Amino acid sequence: MNAESPNIGAPQRPVIRQLSEDAANRIAAGEVVERPASAVKELVENALDAGAQRVDVTYADGGKTLIRVADDGCGMTAADLPLALSRHATSKIDGSDLLNIHSFGFRGEALPSLGAVGRLVISSRAEGFEGAQIAVTGGAIAAVRPAALNRGTVVELRDLFHATPARLKFLRTDRAEAQAIADVMRRLAMAAPYVSFTLRDVSGGEAREIFRTDAEQGELFGALAGRLARVLGRDFADNALPIDAEREGLHLTGFAALPTYSRGAAIEQFLFVNTRPVRDKLLIGALRAAYMDVLSRDRHPAAVLYLACAPELVDVNVHPAKAEVRFRDPALARGLIVSALRHALAGAGHRASTTVAGETLGAMRPEGPRVYQMDRPSGGAIRSAYAWQAPIFAEAPAPFAAAPEPAPEAVNYPLGAARAQLHENWIVAQTADGMVIVDQHAAHERLVYERLKRQMAESGVAAQALLIPEIVELSPADAAR
Repeated sequence: MNAESPNIGAPQRPVIRQLSEDAANRIAAGEVVERPASAVKELVENALDAGAQRVDVTYADGGKTLIRVADDGCGMTAADLPLALSRHATSKIDGSDLLNIHSFGFRGEALPSLGAVGRLVISSRAEGFEGAQIAVTGGAIAAVRPAALNRGTVVELRDLFHATPARLKFLRTDRAEAQAIADVMRRLAMAAPYVSFTLRDVSGGEAREIFRTDAEQGELFGALAGRLARVLGRDFADNALPIDAEREGLHLTGFAALPTYSRGAAIEQFLFVNTRPVRDKLLIGALRAAYMDVLSRDRHPAAVLYLACAPELVDVNVHPAKAEVRFRDPALARGLIVSALRHALAGAGHRASTTVAGETLGAMRPEGPRVYQMDRPSGGAIRSAYAWQAPIFAEAPAPFAAAPEPAPEAVNYPLGAARAQLHENWIVAQTADGMVIVDQHAAHERLVYERLKRQMAESGVAAQALLIPEIVELSPADAAR
């Protein structure tokens, strides 16, 4: 009762104030630009909306000190540059219909938000016009001046969040922010297979190419398969099933991996709605439901799915980051994904992924003795053997009689000896008193684990230089580790 009640006494009337343009931009930047990867996403999406066929991204120190995005799109004129830095100014829509959206961006908040929290320089040139450049620092816009460049746009952002230093404390390490930028680039590269992408890291003054994909050619499914092989690795492309289904205005395409190609985390689940990368709980739940009968709860499927529909059937104006969507008929979208994936998985039967099938079957097959050059028989011995095998009536004299070798004793392995393989996923083995059916995917994991554990306990994992190098294809993320 000693504390003073806020309702006792004459209340002070709050005063309503109009926020300045700079303060409004910094508030909007908190939703649009959460980290350097968010800035890269907004700038690359602008490049794709401009019709770019090549997008080059350069960053330093995880994007905290430098982000540069260059494209060969349509570009902007000198008169367009000041307007591009105004809030809610965009060339994507005219404002009459917010449901008929065919572009990545449409809110007109990205460039003003970036200029409010960093040092932004935009250089652009449209076909038939002179190049121009404009700079903005902490919301203060400088005058437009001439610039020399080819058709397209170069956006350079330095010292991100220098105007809001408190935001820097919430950023992660440079390595973590760089990985987030690479993940954004991979998603956008999968969304636009006919566009070339390059990602470089210039931290410390040394340029290092992190990610590169050239533009694909041919029909859509072939282009998607080629792009996914470059981004996710050849193993995914070899073990993925094509998906193509349509229902009541929704068209689902993409690739879904076999159940035996599952992952321990949901790191290879990429969903796109009208080519827009999204992280929608409805779509992710539908993906897991489709694999419910063929995957355990601690495993996650790998899939890249593209859902296309009329813009009026989906609302993308849910969040400023445009990562969430709302369907007019959510049950229709979920049912299409579940039925299409289950139909594709049923058509594949019990087929196992190529990463485990051959190695598991080879591990159960007894390895014969290796024959080296010094152990091979001489030419005279080979001719003598041919003479003994020739179909003659007279018995050839035996120059010597070799003592018969004793028959090796049968070894009873715990899983027996492999006799057959069923549906490229099950191995039928024969034991001394029965039969064993082995899941080759689980057996391969256990064999590799036990072998490495035994080697580590005895003398460490053995390593030997190869006479002929073995070529191993890795995704850019795995190669960077």
